Amino acid sequence: MADPATRPADRPAASGVPKIRMRGVRKAFGAKQVLDGVDLDIAAGRSMVILGGSGSGKSVTIKCILGLIQPDAGLIEVDGKDVLHMSRAEREALGDRIGMLFQNGALFDSLPVWENVCFKLLAQNRITRAQARDKAAEVLAQVGLDGSVGDLSPAELSGGMQKRVALARAIAARPDIIFFDEPTTGLDPIMGAVIDGLIVDCVKRLGATAVSITHDMASARRIGDDAAMLYRGKIVWTGPAGTLGHSGNAMVDQFANGEREGPIHMELRR
Repeated sequence: MADPATRPADRPAASGVPKIRMRGVRKAFGAKQVLDGVDLDIAAGRSMVILGGSGSGKSVTIKCILGLIQPDAGLIEVDGKDVLHMSRAEREALGDRIGMLFQNGALFDSLPVWENVCFKLLAQNRITRAQARDKAAEVLAQVGLDGSVGDLSPAELSGGMQKRVALARAIAARPDIIFFDEPTTGLDPIMGAVIDGLIVDCVKRLGATAVSITHDMASARRIGDDAAMLYRGKIVWTGPAGTLGHSGNAMVDQFANGEREGPIHMELRR
């Protein structure tokens, strides 16, 4: 029997049901209405990029899906199951199937790289510490790093290497849903393209569904199959990520091309 840490995650059979489905999701913080009826379908095995200006609700959308924030209204389903009314055990089981690459890596400075990579598997007693070293070396190789990197501390790594380690941690438990929060932030254009390529390769290898938020349009086109744009708390457009910049939607094209003039007016705080 295969080791639970190395066998593919249990994935529901393919169907016409979206992997993630949101309907009428609303969330306000005081008088600020951040999400105002978000409707979005994310197909299984596809890579969805969510776009929008700063403060548009991209991170809040992901946190609602993850259960870190409780929306005020609406429906969120994963594989047709209502996330908002799951039992604690069901929520934990769903969490086991999810990987996350945080914006700044969020590596644990006090732990060596190999423990960072296998942190989830170790915390859940799904792997021994002896097995974790070999597992970390295996996963690090998938993101282009030598196994010897496992003995280093995060502080000894460059920014690009830290991103690779964070990606390795996100895929170590073989999740079938992976979230990417601004994966190329802080990287130069070449390293950003390298990280994007690794993301695409890893997601395809796992057969996972990916959800990313980014301001980097080149990155969005590289890692996304589909894209959606949030504006004033609603999804105002969905379409192929490859059409960003020439989608035919004035708001999307203004945002993707970084144009000052257009239907989007940035709100200035006084």
